[in-house]
Amino acid sequence: MKTSITILLFASLSLFAEAQVPTHEYDSTLARQLGADDYGMKSYVLVILKTGPADIQDKELRDSLFLGHFANMRRLAEERRLVISGPLAANERDYRGIFIFDVSTTEEAEQLLKGDPTVVAGIFDTELYPWYGSAALPVYLETAKRISKRNP
Repeated sequence: MKTSITILLFASLSLFAEAQVPTHEYDSTLARQLGADDYGMKSYVLVILKTGPADIQDKELRDSLFLGHFANMRRLAEERRLVISGPLAANERDYRGIFIFDVSTTEEAEQLLKGDPTVVAGIFDTELYPWYGSAALPVYLETAKRISKRNP
């Protein structure tokens, strides 16, 4: 009986040890370049854009503010500070869209938001949250550019 338990225990331990071995090729250089931790993750800041207090009726002014909004997003993406952005479907919380900034603190993200005319004008209000996600998100943008026929 002791022998059976010993064999079972040994088999379990060897399976556990085998499960700890990565089944993929780890690229330490890429991990370092992307700022990845041992789990391939890193800290970002998630920004939720929601309907703000401003109700700008002047179409020309509103259009100009949104052109600035998109230009700011393009600039931040080119600088690799904005790694994900996009609108949200209509919802009961008046959430309008999200940004994920490749910065470590909400204070850094707040500084980036000062360059967005729609936020400054109050069309959008913001909620900021530290977020932990895949360190590979910045390379997502390189692929996104290659599959989009239009650039906002």
